Amino acid sequence: MGRQAKNKQDAPLPLELENMIDGKVTKKLHDRIKHETARARKQHQKQQPGKGRQSPAPAKNGKRKGAAEPVKAKKAKVVESEDEAEAESEDEQMADMDAPDGGWDNAPIESDSDNGLESMSEFSSAGSDASDDEESNAKKPMTLLDSDSDSDAGSDAGGVESYDEFDSDSDSDDEAVTFRDMERRSRRLDAEQAEDDELGELELAAAGAVVEGEREAFALPTAEEVAAEEDAPLDLSQVQMRIQEVIRVLNNFGALREEDRSRTDYMDQLQRDMCFYYGYNEYLMEKLLQLFTVNEAVEFFEANEIARPVTIRTNTLKTRRRDLAQALINRGVNLDPIGKWTKVGLTIFDSPVPVGATPEYMAGHYMIQAASSFLPVMALAPQENERVLDMSAAPGGKTTYCAALMKNTGLVVANDANREREKALVANIHRLGISNAVVCNYDGREFPKVMGGFDRVLLDAPCSGTGVISKDASVKTNKGPEDFSMLTNLQKELILSAIDSVNADSPTGGYIVYSTCSVTVDEDEAVVNYALSKRPNVKLVDAKLDFGRPGFTSFRGRAFHSSLSLTRRFYPHTHNMDGFFVAKFKKLSNKIQVEENQFIVPAGSGVKLKQKKKRRN
Repeated sequence: MGRQAKNKQDAPLPLELENMIDGKVTKKLHDRIKHETARARKQHQKQQPGKGRQSPAPAKNGKRKGAAEPVKAKKAKVVESEDEAEAESEDEQMADMDAPDGGWDNAPIESDSDNGLESMSEFSSAGSDASDDEESNAKKPMTLLDSDSDSDAGSDAGGVESYDEFDSDSDSDDEAVTFRDMERRSRRLDAEQAEDDELGELELAAAGAVVEGEREAFALPTAEEVAAEEDAPLDLSQVQMRIQEVIRVLNNFGALREEDRSRTDYMDQLQRDMCFYYGYNEYLMEKLLQLFTVNEAVEFFEANEIARPVTIRTNTLKTRRRDLAQALINRGVNLDPIGKWTKVGLTIFDSPVPVGATPEYMAGHYMIQAASSFLPVMALAPQENERVLDMSAAPGGKTTYCAALMKNTGLVVANDANREREKALVANIHRLGISNAVVCNYDGREFPKVMGGFDRVLLDAPCSGTGVISKDASVKTNKGPEDFSMLTNLQKELILSAIDSVNADSPTGGYIVYSTCSVTVDEDEAVVNYALSKRPNVKLVDAKLDFGRPGFTSFRGRAFHSSLSLTRRFYPHTHNMDGFFVAKFKKLSNKIQVEENQFIVPAGSGVKLKQKKKRRN
């Protein structure tokens, strides 16, 4: 009873399933074939006891010549008969004697289909009358299956692979990689990667090769449909799809437009859809769409939905950027330099502690400051022992940067019209250790009557904030025509006051920098062009900024001074910083020519006038 339980095996695979294996032997199949072969051989020997294989003559020392030491079998719970034990020992010795030179470990396994091996059903038949030759042919592959070798010998032969390749999944990460098969695995991985790349390119080519004639023609909604959408708005996904379709038509307008529709109709529909999708009012959306192509406009609006990276400026009065970076890294802060254009900026990607509450921040080693606000100070380039005016200084990022570049020498006048904002200005000046700054609270338009004769003036003018929408989303809806009219008038007055506050006779200075965090032409190029027309004693010079787009010299029929190409524009979707505008002036003379022979000198500009005494008769 015990022997029957021990030798009980699973039912053999059907012939059709066995043929589906195609020569690839798995571990489970190997074990079953091994047991079925041994069982068939024993039954065949019992039925034909006189037809057994004769053992070779033993050698003098009692062992066959060339035979290997038999492997000691483990003790089984059920003791086998002596005849069966002798038969198994004889089979093992015969297998060792017939082994090739390299041993069965390196011998190849051939598929059943190639060598015509009998199926498992043939092995399992109790009354098999197979001949000794057939039994020998069937026995050799079974001996090969007993090998646990990792050899890949013969793997390059056609239709012949080693058992190790079939015994485990060749793609498994847990399989040990040996020097023998490393090159083969590398070639296989390279081939798979090349195939994936090729398929990817084909898919992209197929997607881009869609024939426009086969694509469903896009039709603009009628006036009735537009009116109905006001009462029952479409889903955002539907609006997005329509935006993409309108852009596609505008990019190939001659071929894809409807015959009775003009380009204005498509632009009006695009403006309505983008106002609804991004949440802008129609006036601001129209202004911003005029700045870009339709494709770039979408990139700009998408960039405004994403927050800009947190950036800090190293206070070089107290530390170096390398030391500050190492100190923050030790606190677990993930950071990187902003770029090659600045030597004091760092970008903070991740921080386990608030960046505005570290001991380094409290000690004044850095200032949390947007990367775009570095630019006007870099353009101004204040020198040591100069007199510098910051007309709109709060909260102090640019003021403290100027003081650091001047190494706490000279004088920095930090002015701001908002007294509440000056609290943060004063706090930052003290925290960063600035000792050459004077804080005052005047309307910038009162300069230079209050104070003048500066070597350099920085005017970061109040603006609409269309470049910092990612920080203040309320700009999308709360800016209208009245706001832009009021802001542009204020900016024009401030820039004239800034120009008049500079002393053109300064040996090292005479420069004015005008900047805004806006991207609209009305607040940027139009204001600069106005200053050039009202103050002919100034000219635009290169701001020495290595990146950024040149300013507009003409815009929608309006022609500006040709030197406006020296100004620089920065956009969130191209430079990954807040939208910004920078212009740098050089004052040539303190006298303003009003007419051909008439000149005026603004009071407080620092010019000392010599008055001729009247002669008495």
